[in-house]
Amino acid sequence: MKVKVTGIPVLDQEKALQFYTEKLGFIKKHDVPLGENNRWLTVVSKEEPDGIEILLEPAPNHFEPAKTYQSALFEAGIPYTQFNVDNLEEEYGRLINLGVDFSMKPTEMGNVKIAILDDTCGNRIQLIEMV
Repeated sequence: MKVKVTGIPVLDQEKALQFYTEKLGFIKKHDVPLGENNRWLTVVSKEEPDGIEILLEPAPNHFEPAKTYQSALFEAGIPYTQFNVDNLEEEYGRLINLGVDFSMKPTEMGNVKIAILDDTCGNRIQLIEMV
């Protein structure tokens, strides 16, 4: 058994697609209309185009418990998920230059360095570099 797809709830799929591709640098893998303006919309890492797909799910718009959970995590400052980077300072600088908002600047914590960003679609995302 292996993971092929993991989901991130987003409030607006088109806005999420723009953020995850234009800012974070992922590439669109699948975009299949599902009706009622919903899509099976996935992105993948440029470094691993055949790797794990991130499903940009419209769940918060159709399932109130998902919206409540997403909102509670965001308000508490808890990241929904984490992406690994090779050089956090470099990635942080690149994203700041693209206008990405961070709730936590790069911070060393033991053998990792982390930063937390706002994906503009209802989630905080943690970036991590192993040091």
